[in-house]
Amino acid sequence: MSDRARERTGRRTPAGAPARTADAREPGALAQLAAALRTPAAAAQPLFAQAPKAWQRALPYVVVGIFVVSLLPTTIAVLTNDYGLDGGWSGALGVAQTVPLLLAVTRPLPAWLLVLVADTVGAVLLTQADKVAGHPWPWTPMAVVGYLVLMACLGLRESIRTLVGVWLVTGALGALLGFFPPKDTANTAALLFVLSGILLALTGALRGLGDARQRIAEQESISEAERSRRTLLEERARIARELHDVVAHHMSVITVQADSAPYRLPGMPEPVQQEFAAIAASARESLGEMRRLLTVLRAPDGAGGAGGPGGGGGGDGARAPQPGIGRLQQLVEATVRAGQPVELSLAAGAAEAAPPAVDLSAYRIVQEALANVVRHAPGAPTRVSVTVDDDEVLVLVVNGPAARDAVVEPDGPGTGHGLVGMRERVRLTGGTLDTGPLPDGGFRVAARLPLHAGDGTAGTHAAHEANEANDTNEERS
Repeated sequence: MSDRARERTGRRTPAGAPARTADAREPGALAQLAAALRTPAAAAQPLFAQAPKAWQRALPYVVVGIFVVSLLPTTIAVLTNDYGLDGGWSGALGVAQTVPLLLAVTRPLPAWLLVLVADTVGAVLLTQADKVAGHPWPWTPMAVVGYLVLMACLGLRESIRTLVGVWLVTGALGALLGFFPPKDTANTAALLFVLSGILLALTGALRGLGDARQRIAEQESISEAERSRRTLLEERARIARELHDVVAHHMSVITVQADSAPYRLPGMPEPVQQEFAAIAASARESLGEMRRLLTVLRAPDGAGGAGGPGGGGGGDGARAPQPGIGRLQQLVEATVRAGQPVELSLAAGAAEAAPPAVDLSAYRIVQEALANVVRHAPGAPTRVSVTVDDDEVLVLVVNGPAARDAVVEPDGPGTGHGLVGMRERVRLTGGTLDTGPLPDGGFRVAARLPLHAGDGTAGTHAAHEANEANDTNEERS
């Protein structure tokens, strides 16, 4: 999403439509529970730990608690009355087979081991029970239900390799017990093997979906961070090229003045002439280094030939002067010809009063602001104002809402150069930037650029040259 679109998102409401609130956009309880099911839990972290509401985070404990409370007395009663097992053993097995389910919310693998041992011991004891004939064995109905609850907790927490191991151990143990069945019993080993496999597959798939979504979210976060970093570096490099061009001009002037001093001032003593020659040599050496630096910065692949005095390449655009406040009228006229109603209020003498860095920054800020208006608020009436006083230049761009019949560019990834570039320019000149939406649906860009920030490179605007070829729609996105 581009910079302007980010700040304007959610700001406009169609006529007659109710305003959307945070509550209206909040997903429902079922959607939240589905998201919590798909969210992987860390080690020793309860299920649903990432759920937004307290009752949702407590839900696994409540569900497992209900199963424990239901299965415990049922297991004791069935083992005692139906299977004819001793009451003491029935109570011990009931506790051992059901209470560990509470541990499954946070540590399902240890809970599975406890329940598996308890179920196996119960199957062995039932071989000696008085009424086992005609009943399910080796796994009783209560043991099957509790085991499936445990499989659901395992599938939501453990890796696929662990789930496959649990499933195979369950089948192997059932098959081993099947070699020593009591007479006239219904073997439930295959039933538990099939049902546990189905449940592990379903819950494991949910966990896999959650893992995949988490990885996608992490990758998107990394990509966004890299994109922001790349945008910032690109904008700083572009600004560095322009500022270096200003310095390169002044270094060229110093070289010419030092070289021509003996001719302009005849009768100069020999030591003074040597001093001027040393100054010229140092300036030329600095210009050579700057040319090489600017060549690397300007070339897309980091290679290119040396340019002219400003360190540019050989194209005509590279020799064009940098734009400034004096060219805002041409920029506004071009925008008006594109169908955007724009009014310009330009203070007299603003171009002459601003130093080169401030002059260029003011132009670029207006350029970017108008580009964003054309993209995100086509047809909106726009006012551009540039005023200057003793201390600063104030640049103000204000637009209204887009025309009703205008086609607004949909939100997209954008290049991110817009507001980032404005902030970098203002920061480098020591000024301040204020941007944001207006109550009527418009947008405001206000920049204060101090005049003293450019004292070190003061001079007329026509004196410096740079790479105008960078002034394209691509860098105004």
